[in-house]
Amino acid sequence: MATKKFKCKVCGYVHEGNEAPEKCPMCSAPKSEFEEITEADAAPKKKGIDTSSNVYTIIYAAVMVILVAFLLVFVSSTLKERQTANVINDTKAQILSALNIKDQADVAAAYASTIKADMLMQADGSLVPYDGEFCTGYSAEYDANRLHVFEAEVNGQTKYVIPMNGLGLWGVIWGYIALDEDRTTVDGVYFSHASETPGLGGEIAAPLFQSRFPGKIVTDNGKVALQVVKFGKADKNSPFQVDGVTGATITSTGVNNMINKVLTSYLPFLNAK
Repeated sequence: MATKKFKCKVCGYVHEGNEAPEKCPMCSAPKSEFEEITEADAAPKKKGIDTSSNVYTIIYAAVMVILVAFLLVFVSSTLKERQTANVINDTKAQILSALNIKDQADVAAAYASTIKADMLMQADGSLVPYDGEFCTGYSAEYDANRLHVFEAEVNGQTKYVIPMNGLGLWGVIWGYIALDEDRTTVDGVYFSHASETPGLGGEIAAPLFQSRFPGKIVTDNGKVALQVVKFGKADKNSPFQVDGVTGATITSTGVNNMINKVLTSYLPFLNAK
């Protein structure tokens, strides 16, 4: 086994063996032109991490993951306040929309000047002020029996807005119904959804469907009487019936069930006139 290295001083050829060759196979220089390469002559080892090693790859990947995670947390915390404000403004815009107040440049200001109180209904139908943080969803509030009633003033008249939640064909639906001071005549509504079919069930969020509610009556003889029926089946002379969405019977039924379920819970307030 070769244990030594010899370098040709003429052309730089390196020979491995026990002794130098008689002549260089590259430039034919004689044996006398070869010199032995000792360990001191060898190139020094490169210091630092071997970037081609598995250890380096694992460390590099771990550092990058930690760095990206930190950046994501930082961006999320930085934008959280703005995102929360946007969600609150959107909820307030929905409440105002039920009162037929739409497309406001300053939603927060319009809400502050219109909504006089966020109240909670008591078992006897009376209202007490809600002193918690503004809610951006009322399904959990309803399930916890915290029944919100927004008291509003529009053109000098008192209105009441009740949040609603239910299920459509593909997912959750929600909305708000605004009532006149008599607590039974509909002033306006707002409906939205998470995943109803565009052009069909999704039309519950469209002005055409929502425009069918104003002037309708919510209760009759102490019970919820407002109904959403299959499209074309509503009695035009009925103060209680509203045509559903064309081709979206299940979603329309979901809106009807939502109205009946939620407003039944509010009967103590609706009947305390």
